[in-house]
Amino acid sequence: MPEQKFQWKNSQIRKQIDVLTNDLAPTVVLKNATYLNSYLRQWMKANIWIYEDRIVYVGDKLPDKTSQMEIIDCASKVVVPGYIEPHAHPFQLYNPQSLARYVSQTGTTTFVGDNLFLLLQTNKKKALTFIEDMEKLPYHFYWWARFDLQTEVNSEEKVFSHDFVRKWLEHKAVLQGGELTGWPKLADGDDWILYWLQETKRKGKRLEGHFPGASENTLMKMKLFGVDSDHESMTGKDVVNRLKMGYTAALRQSSIRQDLEKLIREVQDEGLTVYDHLYFTTDGSTPTFYENGMINTCINIALECNVPAIDAYHMASFNIARYYQIEDRIGVIAPGRMATLNILENIDNPNPLSVMSKGKWLVKNREVQPYNDGVKWEQYGLEPAEIKWDLLIDDLQFSMPMGMKMRNAVIMEPYSITIDSSSDNLSENHDESFLALIDRNGQWRVNTMVKGFSNKVQGFASSYSTTGDIIIIGKNKNEMLSAFARMKEIGGGIVLSENDRIIFELPLQLNGGASNEVLDKIMTKHKELNILLKERGYPFDDPIHSLLFLSSTHLPYIRITPRGIFDVMKKTVLFPSIMR
Repeated sequence: MPEQKFQWKNSQIRKQIDVLTNDLAPTVVLKNATYLNSYLRQWMKANIWIYEDRIVYVGDKLPDKTSQMEIIDCASKVVVPGYIEPHAHPFQLYNPQSLARYVSQTGTTTFVGDNLFLLLQTNKKKALTFIEDMEKLPYHFYWWARFDLQTEVNSEEKVFSHDFVRKWLEHKAVLQGGELTGWPKLADGDDWILYWLQETKRKGKRLEGHFPGASENTLMKMKLFGVDSDHESMTGKDVVNRLKMGYTAALRQSSIRQDLEKLIREVQDEGLTVYDHLYFTTDGSTPTFYENGMINTCINIALECNVPAIDAYHMASFNIARYYQIEDRIGVIAPGRMATLNILENIDNPNPLSVMSKGKWLVKNREVQPYNDGVKWEQYGLEPAEIKWDLLIDDLQFSMPMGMKMRNAVIMEPYSITIDSSSDNLSENHDESFLALIDRNGQWRVNTMVKGFSNKVQGFASSYSTTGDIIIIGKNKNEMLSAFARMKEIGGGIVLSENDRIIFELPLQLNGGASNEVLDKIMTKHKELNILLKERGYPFDDPIHSLLFLSSTHLPYIRITPRGIFDVMKKTVLFPSIMR
C-alpha cells in the first residue's frame, strides 16, 4: 500500500477512544440503522457512533454520555457509504468545487480526478498547493498523475519534467498514474513512459489505462507493463475480457457514451454473476448530464437491471475504495473510517435523504445545509485569462488543401477541400467552416477547414480546449474576429457572434478553461449553447466534447494540435503550425 500520513493526530485518537469508553459523548449517533456491512456483504442493524469526522463504533450499544449529542433515528432508514466517482475530469466548464457541491447533494462526495488542467493551466508549485488545499473542503479529492498530454505540443518535456512528475507521484492525494492515453508510444518503445509506470508501481499506486477497442494482444501487453484498470469497455465482451486478464473494469455512463444499461445486460448475458472487480464512472461528463446527480444515477440503472443491491452499492463505493487501497479510510461503514455516508429512504432508492461527508452534514432530510467550501482561485493563479494580442484578418488566411471532417462529435477524418476558401464569407448551403487553432500567447496558428460542425455559425471563439489554446470557427471572418474580441474582453470563455452582435457568451474565469460559477448556472448556459448551435446546424449531441477533443491525439484519425495538423495513425505532423 502507498505510504500515507495517518489521518488523525494522537490527541484526536485519544478523544475517539474516550468516546468508545463512554468518557466522552459522540458528536452524532445514527440509531437503529440498517447499514451495509461490506465485509460480510450483508444488510445489518446497528447504532453508528460518530465523533467529529470519524466513525468510532458500529454495534448494538448506545452511548452513556449524551451531552450535546445529535441523535438521528434511522429505524426505517438505510445507511450506505458515500458514493465515489473513480474517474473524474473535474474541469469540464465546471471546476472541482462547483461539481462537488452540486453532485454531493445526491450522495457523490469522493472524486479521483484528472490533473491535465492543472498541468497545462497552472504554475507547477501552485498546482500541488491546490490539491493540498482541496483536502480542506468537506469532500474527498484524490488525483491522477498523467504521463502524457493526450495531444501534440511543443516542448512537452517542460511540462513533464522529471522532478515534477516525481512530486506528483509522491503526493499522498495522488492514487494512480494515468490515464494512459499515450500507450501506443509505450508499446513502440518509449522507455520514459515505462520508467514512470515502474515508479508508480514501486510507490504502491495504481495504473489506469485508456484502451478503447484494444485487441486481446494489446490488453495482454498493457497488463505486462503493469496497468491495473481500464474504463474504455464498449461491450459486455470487452468487460469480460478485461476481467479475464485481471483488470478492474469500469462500467461507463457518460454524456458521450451512455452505455451502462447495455454493458450490464451484456455482461449478464455473458454469464457474469460476480461484480467485485467492477465499478461505475461518469467519465467527466459535461454539465447538463449531472442535472439529476452523478453516481446515484448509475446505481439506479444497475438496480433496474436486477444487479443485486449490495453489488450496485459496492460498485459505487467499496469496490472503488478497495481497488485504490483506501478502504481503511472511506467506502466502508465500519469503525475507524471517515464519517462519509448517505442515509437512504430504502435500499431501492439510491437518492439520499441525508448526506454526511467528513462528519459534516451536507444534506439533512433533503435540505442542503450551510457549510463553507469557498475557494480563492486567484491564489492558484486561476484568474480571468489575460490575452495580450489581437486577432487580425491576416491571421484568418485559409489555403490548406486538406481539412477535418467530423464523423461524429469527437472522431475527425481528413478530407480534400474543394470549395474556394479565399473569400471572407462562406455559403450557408454547405457544412464547411473556417477553423483556426491559435496559441493562447499569440505565437503560432494552424488554419484549416472543418466539415460537419455547422452550416450557419458565423463566428465562434473558445478558450476552452484540450491545451487551453484558442479555437476559432465560423463562416464569416468578421464575425470570427468579433467573437474573439469579446472572448478576450471577458477574460476567456465561449462566444457566438452573428449579424454584428454577440448572441451568446459563457465567461470562463479560471484562466479561460473553467467557470467559477455554481453548477446550476453553468448548466443553464450549457443548455443555451447547445440549443443555439443545433439551431445553426451542429448535428451531434454535445459541442463541448467536440471542442475538447479537436486536439486529442488519443482519438482517430486527424487532429489540429499546437504542432500542426497531426495524423494519429501515422504519428506524423502533416502540416506544421505557422509562426504569427
